[in-house]
Amino acid sequence: MGLFSNILEKLGMGPPKVVPQPPATTVAAAPAASAPAPAAAPAPAPVASITMVDVVALMEQKAAANPQKLNWKTSIVDLLKLLDLDSSLTARKELAKELYCPDELMGDSAKMNMWLHKNVLAHIAANGGNIPKELLD
Repeated sequence: MGLFSNILEKLGMGPPKVVPQPPATTVAAAPAASAPAPAAAPAPAPVASITMVDVVALMEQKAAANPQKLNWKTSIVDLLKLLDLDSSLTARKELAKELYCPDELMGDSAKMNMWLHKNVLAHIAANGGNIPKELLD
């Protein structure tokens, strides 16, 4: 399990659950003497079901209960601390690699952190988290 999976787990957001769809029904007609039998329609693919999580409320609740003044909205370190995850430079570099951070940002921790924060929030939103648009820009 990767570090981003740990973030989703801490937010109560597991991997998307697959909800099986009922098989398609076909109307069987009597085949004509020279016509080939109709092929069965393929079953539709399962649809991923994503449950929305109120990330803002959850993170604000964690921030209010934390004795440190942590700003998860602007700091990847603070976001990780509020989720009780490793916020060390080594852990952040591992998370950046997992999310495919450009190599030119990996050598500058400030640039990497800014990229990482924005991309972690975007990935949380893509997995069902209600991240406000102003935090994604």
